[in-house]
Amino acid sequence: MTRAYKVVDVFTRQPLYGNPVAVVLDSHGLDTQAMQRIAQWTNLFETTFVLPPTQAGADYRLRIFSPRGELPFAGHPTLGSAYAVLEAGLASSRNGILVQECKVGLIELRLEHAGSGSRLTLNIPPAVVTPLTERDADNLEEVIRSKLDRTVAPALVNVGVAWVVAQLPSVDALLSLKPDYSNSAELERRLGATGVCLYAMYPSGNEAAIEVRSFLPSCGVEEDPVCGSGNAGIGAFRFARGLLPRDGASYVASQGRCVGREGRVFVSVSSEGRVGIGGECMTCVSGELRF
Repeated sequence: MTRAYKVVDVFTRQPLYGNPVAVVLDSHGLDTQAMQRIAQWTNLFETTFVLPPTQAGADYRLRIFSPRGELPFAGHPTLGSAYAVLEAGLASSRNGILVQECKVGLIELRLEHAGSGSRLTLNIPPAVVTPLTERDADNLEEVIRSKLDRTVAPALVNVGVAWVVAQLPSVDALLSLKPDYSNSAELERRLGATGVCLYAMYPSGNEAAIEVRSFLPSCGVEEDPVCGSGNAGIGAFRFARGLLPRDGASYVASQGRCVGREGRVFVSVSSEGRVGIGGECMTCVSGELRF
């Protein structure tokens, strides 16, 4: 059996410097067990499976798997899969809009031209921001072995997947973190979170406004190179904490330095607090999956 297959690098304009996602373009007839087996074999953070849509208005349906299980939604797999679908001619944008069906419902993506290339942006489901208790914030500091910037109260932010989000005092402090992954996994499971997503501010005038690191040991991933949903959680968090203009904002987040990547995430937040996550994509592998 053969299936069309791509590996797309997301959040980069330079191959091998973003976050890869494996995309199986012809997934009709594959059951959940087969999809999970393929995801375990590719051993990437996520593998996606493109299927015919079942909801009106959707251009295609997507199932998303980590090596350990299925995810209801994830940012970089959504962008990378949309790029692969467009590149393969399986769907076409309508006035620059593409609609994906997944476990959390319909996700709208915009295809935008930026300079000599193009950028895909997805609209994130509305966020739910729940403050952490003092005990949980103390536990988070123990997990990351560093102090948080407690002037910005940390929170659990659900954007389709839930993240523990907090600000650190400096980029240097963020980049030097060496978390206790075992205790982080325990904290994530206790709070019902996918992982911990931390950020710190760059000085004004820097190309990137913030530096980001995402840890997901409860999902079998110590550090995600460049995380779409994590950056969405940070955008929603910053808006909820009054750290972004109320009439909307956009900025660039940098992520991946500690794992040899140079990801760039384009974040927009509307006046209603809705977050958009954008990035450039590149296909690094294209061929057939045989099994």
